[in-house]
Amino acid sequence: MMAEEVQATEARKGPLLNPAAAVPVGTEIVGLNNNDAALLPSSTRAFVDVAAAAAAVGTAHPVGGAEAVRTNGRYKEHGSPRAGSRSRDNSTERNPGGLSTPCSIMKDGSKQKQVCKKTVSFSTMPNDRKISSTAACMAFMMEGCEMKKVRSNSRMYNRYFLLDSDMRWLRWEPSKKDSEKAKLEIKSIKEVRLGKKTPVLRSNGLSDQFPEECAFSIIYGDNYESLDLVASTADVVNTWVMGLRYLVSYGRHTVGIIEPSQPSLRTSWIGSVFEVADVLKEGHIDLSRATQIIKGLNPGMKASRIELKFKELQKTKDQCREEIPIDTFTEAYCELCTRPEIFFLLVQFSSNKEYLDCKDLMLFVEVEQGMEGVTEEMCMEIVRKFEPSMEGKERGYLSIDGFTHYLLSSECHIFDPQHKRVCQDMTQPLSHYYINSSHNASLLEDHFWGSSDINGYIKALKMGCRSLEVVVWDGPDNEPHIYVGSSIASQVAFCKVLDVINQYAFENSEYPLILCLVTHCCILQQKVMAQHLKKILGDKLYVDPPNSEEHYLPCPEKLKGKILLKGKRLPPNYPDSEGDVTDEDEGMEMARRVGAEENDQLNGISCRRLRLCKELSDLVSLCRSVQFRDFETSKRCQNYSEMCSFNEVDANRFANEYPEDFVCYNKRLLSRVYPSPMRIDASNMNPQDFWKCGCQIVAMNFQTPGLMMDLNLGWFRQNGNCGYVLRPAIMREEVSYFSANARDSLPGVSAQLLHIKLISGQNLPKPKGSAAKGDVVEPYIYVEIHGIPADCAEQRTKTVSQNGDNPIFDESFEFQINLPELAVLRFVVLDDDYIGDEFIGQYTIPFECLQPGYRHFPLQSLTGEFLPNTTLFVHIAITNRRGGGKGHKRGLSVRKGRKAREYTSTKTTGIKVVDELFRASTQPLREATDLRENVQNAMVSFKELCGLTPAANMKQCILTVSTWLLNSERALRVTVNLSEAYPAMEARGPVPELLRKVLTAYDTMIQTSRTLIESADGVYSKLMQAQRAGLDFHEDLHRIGAKEGLKGRKLQKAMESYAWNITVLKGQADLLKHAKNEALDTLRQIHYAAQSCGLSKNGATSSPEPLRSRAGLDPIAESETGSDTGSC
Repeated sequence: MMAEEVQATEARKGPLLNPAAAVPVGTEIVGLNNNDAALLPSSTRAFVDVAAAAAAVGTAHPVGGAEAVRTNGRYKEHGSPRAGSRSRDNSTERNPGGLSTPCSIMKDGSKQKQVCKKTVSFSTMPNDRKISSTAACMAFMMEGCEMKKVRSNSRMYNRYFLLDSDMRWLRWEPSKKDSEKAKLEIKSIKEVRLGKKTPVLRSNGLSDQFPEECAFSIIYGDNYESLDLVASTADVVNTWVMGLRYLVSYGRHTVGIIEPSQPSLRTSWIGSVFEVADVLKEGHIDLSRATQIIKGLNPGMKASRIELKFKELQKTKDQCREEIPIDTFTEAYCELCTRPEIFFLLVQFSSNKEYLDCKDLMLFVEVEQGMEGVTEEMCMEIVRKFEPSMEGKERGYLSIDGFTHYLLSSECHIFDPQHKRVCQDMTQPLSHYYINSSHNASLLEDHFWGSSDINGYIKALKMGCRSLEVVVWDGPDNEPHIYVGSSIASQVAFCKVLDVINQYAFENSEYPLILCLVTHCCILQQKVMAQHLKKILGDKLYVDPPNSEEHYLPCPEKLKGKILLKGKRLPPNYPDSEGDVTDEDEGMEMARRVGAEENDQLNGISCRRLRLCKELSDLVSLCRSVQFRDFETSKRCQNYSEMCSFNEVDANRFANEYPEDFVCYNKRLLSRVYPSPMRIDASNMNPQDFWKCGCQIVAMNFQTPGLMMDLNLGWFRQNGNCGYVLRPAIMREEVSYFSANARDSLPGVSAQLLHIKLISGQNLPKPKGSAAKGDVVEPYIYVEIHGIPADCAEQRTKTVSQNGDNPIFDESFEFQINLPELAVLRFVVLDDDYIGDEFIGQYTIPFECLQPGYRHFPLQSLTGEFLPNTTLFVHIAITNRRGGGKGHKRGLSVRKGRKAREYTSTKTTGIKVVDELFRASTQPLREATDLRENVQNAMVSFKELCGLTPAANMKQCILTVSTWLLNSERALRVTVNLSEAYPAMEARGPVPELLRKVLTAYDTMIQTSRTLIESADGVYSKLMQAQRAGLDFHEDLHRIGAKEGLKGRKLQKAMESYAWNITVLKGQADLLKHAKNEALDTLRQIHYAAQSCGLSKNGATSSPEPLRSRAGLDPIAESETGSDTGSC
């Protein structure tokens, strides 16, 4: 899967980077001759002709702000779901009759009745008015538009805003003020903030009346006052923000409204491509060749769209001929291939607003993408790899085309590359892992009409499956065969299946494969099975008897290259060559389909008796199949090498009625959950319903695509797709409390806040089999979180009208993730249609694999194939967590006053000696909470004063302060003293009120961080000491409780409270340890950012690494207490 994804990502690049080098020798570039390809000349500067852009925008009509966008003080939703919408994954998942409905957040569209079809696009700016240059921004601003001015009293006023023709003043009208007062001088602007970043816009009375992406603020004057504005769309906001930031940074003279004397870097490169295509040097090329060239440079673009653009431009210029001159070719390329959202991003970081030089790129990669240790040479390598023009490569400039290609490359993929290989501890017991499992892999369709085929096993193994079900029946000629239920017509010989398994078992993963044997053979053919197993699998078959001194299964690392058999086994030292066993699992249900056999009753449960030969029995070692009776019996009697299988219905009942017991059961023992026999259509159950209980093996019908298989395949990608994923620590530790049905934050687990901005989509295709006519797509996106009940959530974007090429969504969502290690994020793109919303594509990724920053990712079809050149562009931020690799588990940055804080406390067990011990830990628990939340509050205050959200990192804050200083008319001098362990931010001379508040907030943040760093070790030791003392009671707790007179439900409650307390102590200690590491990381970010922005005192360039060796600055060492038991 990962290899295919990389190929899909790389395929998007096309020959844009180097048209000559992108095509193999002996082939012809589309629209270019091979002999001409080597003649591509070097180029110079960067953007499209400014005058042309200004003229193009200047002739357009005013953008609507006059159109009403509010009703009763609230913004209208641009599009809402309609009744009758179909399931948004178009999967074949169905709930079998008689089953309890699994927990799922998948819903049909809203049942709101709609009279007419939605046609309102999120973007009211017509497609032909797409902003693709700085001059276009200026022209749009000079034309003006209506926006809402927000006052501090939470009232909003409609005003028409425009930029003066001399670009010195921003004016608005109508106003009660004198026209000379209703204006703002551009040079007085200190900063332009995107979103709700001022106290006025964050106020409770306004925050829910308009979306984040439609608001922006202009900070101006020596007192840093704010002009808060709300536009009708995000496009309008982006245009104003981009233009104003340009004017603030570089002044009006650099815009170059007059045509520049030299071509830009971009137009020179486009011209060189045109010259190569113009073989006869006639100054023009034919329409088909021009279309082919642009399509070759942008593989996902439709030829019809390119031809239409050429014809539109020719009509505007009164040109009716089929030949395309260079100016039309250049204009068409710039209009078609400039993505405004990426241009807006480039303008934010460019020092000249035309391209990124190495320092600009360095700042972007460090601040936004979260990478550390970035050097100019690394940035030069990015330029050499992605910049299409030769001059840009030589001078270290990344133009808009190179920047677009960089953001589309695998280097900016949303999936953390660390997880593309095995990155988890593989030395834990086998029962501590989720195992990718297949059910009925031989089936190609459903249970009744589907045929059996050997390719099903190959497909499952190549997809990372580590547990296969093999159902064996008597076959002709004394040869066992495989088929399911009534599908006798398509038999597969058992020996051929073993040959395939032997060949492909370890092609995708070297970790152990579990074969779940379901035997329906006579003794004679059982012996044949045993012979085939030994002969074909040979040394790969694991037959060593279980170690009687062990209490846990071996680890995957020790079982590399081994195949384990799950099945029935006769008692040890059984004297006869065959004996009776019960078949209470899938075997009995399958037998019912082909006819009743001898049944018996065991412990009140109907079981089928069957004869088992000793030769086959002896091949079963670590996964002996036994019947489940109840959790108490299993706790007392079940051996670690014995394994139970659960019908989906029973497993659901246990998950709902005994969630804590089910989790505890799975800490030491393997369990397998298989689909209900009612799923005759081979539909899938929701694996999350059983993963949250710790069930390791949840058998899936790999042949059935849809939501459930998306979750399964996406989930197992996080550990190199090796088929094994380590379960969360809270579900592995011997003494811990975890409820599978938790609907709130968990004791000792750091909740995280996920911020997602859905920016745009690229080349979204019409859904396959769509009944609608034409190629028009009206896409919208659902963002889903799957995990424990407390985390399940979903949000949807508005519908973008009639745009599948590059729809701009520009919407932000937030999700609180209480158990990050068990959360999965799924993006689903659908086509909004009359008949029913139809599936376009999806992408599923575990939360732990997300990379913060600006990221692209490819979409997958219903059957899992990557759609060519189809991507989504998003921005990801996780509160208090860095990007670029694995960050620490971060706390939720929500400001809480001391009085409003909820302190995690221990529970009373009713056992006096134990309660006294835990009561003594109350004070260190409060201290740990105060230390963490004081730092969080101080950081949030500092970020908000900098005009940033809590999701911002410290580098962004320091960069903001640096920008203020550069844009100030006063000679302000603020430095960061990096020679100190805790760098102080110092100001020389008088500073404005806002900057003084920022300095005070920074000092508070540093002081609370210092208190945390220097106090954490002592509080951590107290918590761990209390936890170790509590663990001393573990073995005798049942006896002590009985001695205290507790029994029945009271004794069980005491045991649960005890486990809760142990979990709280360990968890709070871990949170404190992570908080200290985060504080140290914050100091390092300040150090790097101050150096990058030139704020270091006396130009200090010392490394932040020595900070670690100073007293009180060492991270807390990992504690061995509470670690997983039985690791190998």
